[in-house]
Order: sequence, then C-alpha cells, then structure tokens
Amino acid sequence: MKQREEFYMMNVDDSIKVLESSVNGLSDEAVEKRLLEYGKNELKEKESVPTWKIFLESFKDPMVIILIIAAIIQIATGSIMESLIIFLVLILNAILGTVQTKKAESSINSLKQMSVPNAKVLRNGVKLTISSTEVVPGDIILLEAGDYVPADGRLIEAESLKVVEGMLTGESEPSEKNTDIIDGECTVGDRRNMVYSTSMVVNGRATYLCTKTGMNTEIGKIADLLDNTEAKQTPLQSNIEKFSKKLGIAIVAICIFIFAIEVFRAFTHGGHQNIKEVVLSSFMFAVAIAVAAIPEALSSIVTIVLSAGTKTMSKKNSIIRKLPAVETLGSTSVICTDKTGTLTMNKMTAVEYYTYPNESMESNSKTASKKVEEADKLDSIEFEKLDSEIMLNFAAALCNDSIISDEGKEIGDPTEIALTVFADKRGYITERVREKYKRLQEIPFDSDRKLMSTVHNINGKNIMITKGAPDILISRCNNILIGDKMLSMTPDKEKAIRDENEGYSNKALRVLAFGYREIEEGVSINIDCEDNFVFIGLIAMIDPPREEVIHAVHKAKLAGIKPIMITGDHKTTAVAIAREIGIFEDGDIAYTGNELDNISDNELDRELEKISVYARVSPQNKIRIVSAWQKKNKVTAMTGDGVNDAPALKNADIGIAMGSGTEVAKDASAMVLMDDNFASIIDAVEVGRTVYSNIKKSITYLFSGNLGAIISILFAVFADWSNPYTALQLIFINMVNDSLPAIALGMENPEEGIMNIPPREKNEGLLGGGTLQAILSRGIFVGIAAIVAQYIGMKISNEMGVAMAFTTLLLSRTLQTFACRSDFRNSFAIGFFSNKFVIYAVLVCLGLLGVVMIPAIRPIFAIPAAYSIREFGISLLIAVISVICMEITKAIRRKK
Repeated sequence: MKQREEFYMMNVDDSIKVLESSVNGLSDEAVEKRLLEYGKNELKEKESVPTWKIFLESFKDPMVIILIIAAIIQIATGSIMESLIIFLVLILNAILGTVQTKKAESSINSLKQMSVPNAKVLRNGVKLTISSTEVVPGDIILLEAGDYVPADGRLIEAESLKVVEGMLTGESEPSEKNTDIIDGECTVGDRRNMVYSTSMVVNGRATYLCTKTGMNTEIGKIADLLDNTEAKQTPLQSNIEKFSKKLGIAIVAICIFIFAIEVFRAFTHGGHQNIKEVVLSSFMFAVAIAVAAIPEALSSIVTIVLSAGTKTMSKKNSIIRKLPAVETLGSTSVICTDKTGTLTMNKMTAVEYYTYPNESMESNSKTASKKVEEADKLDSIEFEKLDSEIMLNFAAALCNDSIISDEGKEIGDPTEIALTVFADKRGYITERVREKYKRLQEIPFDSDRKLMSTVHNINGKNIMITKGAPDILISRCNNILIGDKMLSMTPDKEKAIRDENEGYSNKALRVLAFGYREIEEGVSINIDCEDNFVFIGLIAMIDPPREEVIHAVHKAKLAGIKPIMITGDHKTTAVAIAREIGIFEDGDIAYTGNELDNISDNELDRELEKISVYARVSPQNKIRIVSAWQKKNKVTAMTGDGVNDAPALKNADIGIAMGSGTEVAKDASAMVLMDDNFASIIDAVEVGRTVYSNIKKSITYLFSGNLGAIISILFAVFADWSNPYTALQLIFINMVNDSLPAIALGMENPEEGIMNIPPREKNEGLLGGGTLQAILSRGIFVGIAAIVAQYIGMKISNEMGVAMAFTTLLLSRTLQTFACRSDFRNSFAIGFFSNKFVIYAVLVCLGLLGVVMIPAIRPIFAIPAAYSIREFGISLLIAVISVICMEITKAIRRKK
C-alpha cells in the first residue's frame, strides 16, 4: 500500500509515529536533516528550449531544405536576387514560428507562483511563521480561515473546517473536513481527514501533520504529469509535415529525372558542347522546376489565415494561444467538458421550496424565482401570525453567514449566498431583516451535526432558527407550521415531507431543511438545544445549466461531435444535469473515477462510446479518458479551469481553459474561453471548420497553379522547346503574385451547412475530401493554357513564347481565385462580392502585372519589347477560357 494512502487510513497517533514527529513539532536538528533528505517545499522546473534552437528547427522541413539548396546553388551561379528573395521568405517564416512558440507553455512557472509565501508551524513547542519552502514532512502546521495550505497533510484537529479544493478535485463546493479515519481507498476529493497544498481554508481552523512536500504532494504529481506530457501535433501540422515529406521526395525525383533528360538531350543534339556548361545549364533548369513546384509562401499564408481565424474567434469569446488550434477545433469529434461554470452557471441557486400544504392543497412545492410579497413593514408582523412562507424567508435570511455587498460582491459559502438571494428576491431583504432581528447567539455548522443554529428576538420572543440536513432535522421536529398554525408532527406528515425531499434529491437538488423553537430568556444555547423543533420547510438548490447550453449540445450532436461531461462532482448530480441538457441519453453510461480505475483498458475501449458522464475523477483519469478517445483516432478537445486539469489539457488534441480558471490551466491550453461557456466552444468549432476549409482553398489555389507550371515545363522538355519560364518569373509568381489571392481565399465566409456534416477523419490527408481532384483538374487547365500560349508566341520567337507563357500562367493562376472560392459552387452562387478581399487581391495582382510590363522592368522578367497589347489579349482570353473550364468541371462534379 502506498504511503499517501496509509495516512488517511491511519489514526493521528500512528501517523505522527510513522513520520517520527510529535504534537509539539520537530526539533531544529530534525528539520535540517529533513531539508537535506526531502529538499525544499517547492516545484522543480524543467529547462526550456533555447530560442536559437526553436529558430533552427524551423528549417527542418523537407521543402525548406530543398529551397535552401536551390538558393545556395543560385548564389554559386551568380543569381543573387533570386536566392535573396528565397532566403528572406524562409527567415520570415522561421521568425513567425519562433515568436509563436515562445508564447507557449510556462505551466510549471505558474504552479510555482501559486506556492504560499508563509506557513505557521509548531517547532520545539513554539509557534513560528516561516517561508512555506522551509516546511518539511513531520511539521505540525496551523491553519485558519483565509490561509492557503502549504503542503499535504493529515488533520490532527479540525474545528468547522471547510477547504476549497476545486483546483485539485474540480468540485465546486468547499470540502468539509474532519479527523476521522477513512476505511478503504478513495479519491483525493473524498479524503475528508487530509488537506492538500494550494487549497484554501474558507472556514474554521485546524492543526495538521505535514506528510508530503514539494514534488511529492498531489500538486507536485500534477506538475510532474504536466512536465512529462507531450503536446500533441494538430491534424493540420501532422498533415503538412507528411505532405511536405512526400512532396519533397517527388520534387527531388522529378528534378533528377529532368536533369538527366536535359544532359542526355544536350549531348545527343549538341555534339561537342562544353560539359561544364551543359551540366550547369541542365542543373539550373532542374532547380527552376523545384522553385516552381514548392509553394514557398504556404507556411506564411497558413499562419495568416489562422491568425484571421483567431480574430474571428476572439469576437466569440475564444482567445487562441496556439495558432494551429484554430484548425484543430474544426476537426474535433469529442469534447470533454467540465460541468461547473461551463455547462452550468457556477452559481448555486435556490430553484424550489416547500412548506407543508393546507388541507385543500395536494402539494406546496413551488419555484423559488417568483417575488411573491414585499416585507416593507417588518414592525407590523406579529410572531404568532408568521405563516410558514414568511418564516421560511426569515430563516433563509437569518440563519446565514453570507453577505452580498451594495456593489454586488458575494462573500461566503455558495449555498448560503443562494439562500440570501432567495430571501432578497422574495422581498425579505436580508440586510434589513438581519438589522431588525439581530443575532443573539449561534452554534456554527459542523460536518458531524450537519446543523447550524442562530437565536434572534422576533417581536419579543427569543427564537432559535436551525437549518441543516433534512434527514437529521426532520427527525428532530415534534411540530409543524402549516400556514400560520402550529400542529403536531404525525407519521403521515413526516412521510410527506420526506417524500418531497426524496423527489428533490432524485433531481440532484441540494436540499436544506429549516425549523425553529422558542428559547427561554437568559438560556445559553448548546447542541442539546437542537431538538423539539417546529418544521418550517425545505429549500432546494442547484448550480443550474446555462440557458444556451441545451441548444449548443444539440448543435454539437448535429455536427457529429460527442459532448462528454467530466466533473469532480457526484455521479447523481452530474447525470441529472447531463440528462437535462441533452448530453446523457437513454442507453448511456456514467462512471466514477474509482469505477474507471477498476476496469481494464480493453473494457474501457468497449464501453467508451456509451460513456457520457465521468464523476469524481482524478487528473490521471482525465488523461486516460482523453487518450482512450485518441486511440480511436478521434480529435479530442478537453476543457478545464483548475490545476488538476492541466495535464489533460496539454495531452488533448486541443486544450480549452476557462477565462476564470487558473494560470496553470491557461498555460497548458491552446485556447481560453473568456465567458466560460460551452456554447462558445461550438461557435469556435464552426469558425475552426471554416478556417480549415479556407486553408484547403488556399492550398488548392497554390498547388493547382504550381502543377500547371510543372505541366508546361515538362511538356517543353519532351517537346524540345525552350524552358517556358525563368527562375525569377517563377519566384515572382510563387512568392509575390500568388500570396494575396491565397490569403484572400482564407477570408471566405462559412460554406452553407458546414455544421451539418460529421467532422473529418483525423487521418484524412491534406488532399482528401475532393481537394486532390480539384488540384489536378485546375492544374491541367492552367498547364494547357500556358502551353497553348507558348506555342502561339514561339511562332514569333522563343523569347515571345516565354513571355506569353509567363503572362498566361500569371493570369490564369490569378483568375482561378474565383474558381477556388468553392469546390462545388461558382462565385455567383456564393455571392460574387461576398468576399471583398478576393476582388482586391485580383485587382492588385493585375496591377503587379502592369508594373512588370513597364518598359524599364520588362528585361528583368525576360519580356521582349515586341510584346504588345495583342499578345496580352491572347493570353487573357486563354486564361479566361481555362477558368470557365474549371467552373464547368465543378458543375459536372456537383451533379455526380
């Protein structure tokens, strides 16, 4: 059995013996030894990757390596301008990637910042305040309300202790603590006799024995998980990497093939040519092919399109920390979401209440939202005439420690705040009621009694009002308030009340019962007074679902996305909420963390698609759930806000942190949800799908144009024509002319019905989904257009053939922007002017061609002086015909 499990299953004396400590704390000598043995109470930090290494890693891409080789060769042969342009683009891409990476995870730093600066300890029987980093196992530590827990430990004494452990457990409610031994293994959230580092005390005080420090604490184990969890490649990153390798190999093979043909042809046709000149000329021709084939600006264009997606998402309350996450959202198949605050409002709310009905009424259970009565004249109310509803409002306001300030700030336990709001909304303004009926005595709530009592003088009588667990309080009621009459409690009445309570519990509502009794003047109350009550009523509360979540869940399911609830709350509560919002349906299964620990990976794999709710889960459980879906090749998103969520956020394909969450969770995530709303995730998925669709449009545009250039070059090789393009012409088209239309295509609006189709498969290639067919068909038309233009120009001269091939290639590639706006519909069907960026991009590209035609610049681009408006008109006509052919092909595909 692990030592950490032993402590919560051991009594206090045995725990102290195991750690060789005492109730008076450690000696100075023991502290020094333990500091050497265990180290300081702090989290270790992993070394970050140097900036220079990140920058250099940008040049590992196969296509980038080919371009670098091509640029070096051009420098060696005197083509300085072309090589400088290539190097400039590559360096800009590397800088973009480095800047983005340096913004990434600093999760361990955030965890370190959460450490508590000071701790109160007993050493040598003396109370000391020390740095929390100096705490060692065996220390006796003192806690009171407002303190952060500096290290993990076993409680020795606990008085009305409540600790917020949500950062570790995901549970929204403060955990009530005691010193009782726990029989059997249980999760962190159920270890009521333990406290954990970074938790916060919200009520009571305690003394505890430190059992674990530093990286051995629960928070330390999460930090270690986070440190050793590798971030996943996004589908787009993976696809581009695979595609780059394949394209690089293909380009090298084509270049070698063309180089060999050129050399062979030169020697068979050229007789006694200089071998060096032949080889160099043939080699440069092969380099030109490489330049033509590689979309040099692809990386920059993808980055720009993703950045545009981040701006759109920011308007929908989603802040993207890692650019590729925009695209990953679009392929999401599973969303593992927290309950509290994401699916629910993260605000405990009284939704129903019950007072025993009059004989004429079958039930007196009512919704709690309606304001039924104003209590402006408290002085006029006589105690004997207080009916059950008024008394229930008084009880909610008076037996309550929470405060809501004039500015709306809520201070206190979430359940008590809900009671304050309940009373306020019904006209019994808590502040005024408390001012009128001041608290005279009290017995604070504790987890053993499960009751809280306060005494007030109401119209001359000392009244003790008590609230607590229904099972306990109902059993102590001898009488019952029905209307304004007090009657004896009978078995039938008690059964009716218990049935009502059970009905609330079945709906996962948290229920408090209220009762009162008179106290004689001068009597000091104690726990023995908590008996012989008059039953007032019940108030049922829940953290209600957000209104917009039900529609969002429905929208997600229509889009083929499975939403799954993962929460630290109890299974019954989780299932009730999940069923209400549509996540949990008939035939679905719910698992707790302990149940999950007791099944094998094979069993989980079999049941996985049926499980819609996971309750009381640990950080390791979350990682296992995410990994199980990833093994099924599903793109998995994970939401979270606490420290306990960070490893799973990092392990998921896309981690989504809450804006109200910890810095640790935000640092481990790819996206931050500013409004903590599940509906915003679905909106972001729609943006993600649109971004991916637009990236594919840009890729289709770039590769079809490049394919057209390669087709025309290969044709020239086999037809024994001159090379139709110079290297500078190809670089100009690839890096300057093509960039603007490709970026403009990335700004397209969502395609119709984009959220009514299933997410694409994770292993679907970059050219899947009809993209390859579109590239091939459009590339062929562009290539044919350039070939025809060169043929017409060659009738005048080889130079004119090159000029017309270049002009036609540029025009057809520019005008195909309209065809690339959709793989199935034409530009008029989707709205010719719906994307103004496309219009601007095409006009700018035509303007650039006009600049190239300036007489002083023509020689740079190998355009002869004889090139006139006639040749331009022919090139334009051929380019327009090629685009019309593309649209006809789309129409044929659409009919199929």
